[in-house]
Amino acid sequence: MTAVTLPAGIWRREAVAELKRSWRLPQFLLPTILTPAAFYALFTLAIGQAPSPAAAAASLAGYGVFAAIGPALFGFGAGVAMEREQGLIELKRVSPLPAGAFVAAKLVAAIAAVGAAVALIYCVAILAGVRLSVGQWLTLALLHFASTLPFGLIGLGIGMRMSGKGAVAIANALFLGLAVVGGLWIPSTMLPGWMRAVGEFAPSYHLGQLARGIVGADTIGGAALHGAIAVAMTIAAGVWAWAGWRRNPA
Repeated sequence: MTAVTLPAGIWRREAVAELKRSWRLPQFLLPTILTPAAFYALFTLAIGQAPSPAAAAASLAGYGVFAAIGPALFGFGAGVAMEREQGLIELKRVSPLPAGAFVAAKLVAAIAAVGAAVALIYCVAILAGVRLSVGQWLTLALLHFASTLPFGLIGLGIGMRMSGKGAVAIANALFLGLAVVGGLWIPSTMLPGWMRAVGEFAPSYHLGQLARGIVGADTIGGAALHGAIAVAMTIAAGVWAWAGWRRNPA
């Protein structure tokens, strides 16, 4: 057999194509970029008295994680489900395109959207008086970008198992639900006990606690434990996504 020679830069080309495709669908992209910043401005600045810089920084930590949920779930979940219904996934599977290039391209597009959403939130935070060191800003940004991965893998697993309409419905529910139970809008210490218990099974809770620790806000538990659980949940999400990809229902 003659080995198939893949075009040079196929990973880059797939990523560029995915970026162009995602930015041509503003009806899906803009809400996930604008909603986190709008919510942060509304609940942190507009309602009640002006928050202290420390309180605004604590809110910033959670809303940055929230900003990663939407693009990841909708880009991977709803987007993949619709492409699968159109037969594009099957076409990619029989083409020489590596599966890793497909997933990486989706991840690049999601991270680009997360970057836009996070940038808006950071601008609002600065207006609210948040002042962090360069190291804190960089570490916080890295965590917020990294938060895209577990939610993207969850979304991929959903997209490979559900119809387009079903995936959109689930993505919407998770987009808001993970924020609430994860303590991204309201600190987990202020949530009912049952809700906090549910949140501990969500990656948003542990990523939110890590983010709060970076900005110096109060946290529940240590960073090492939250980091270990977040990594374990990401691995589990990867297994869920891989099983969905192998299953690939028609």
